[in-house]
Amino acid sequence: MSEKHLLLKWGTVKGYDNLEKNDIKILKRYFEDGVPMSCMMDKPDQARRKILCEFIDQFDGLITNDWTGKTMDKDEAKKYVTEYGNART
Repeated sequence: MSEKHLLLKWGTVKGYDNLEKNDIKILKRYFEDGVPMSCMMDKPDQARRKILCEFIDQFDGLITNDWTGKTMDKDEAKKYVTEYGNART
């Protein structure tokens, strides 16, 4: 099986691959109120950002920033998610 992958952009989830049951369960909570047509339109509030950070903490796979193409560790990913939009991150 291929490695799990999380793709972040605009401070939210742009895509993912090869998730497991627990991963999907958490993402369902993150998108509980619906999924926008594009990640650019998604404006997660603090509660949703907290859920995404919870997801990142338990995620065992590759996390990539779609803008830069660079791989992020969990701390970098959580910082990106929580600080995006504060100063045009």
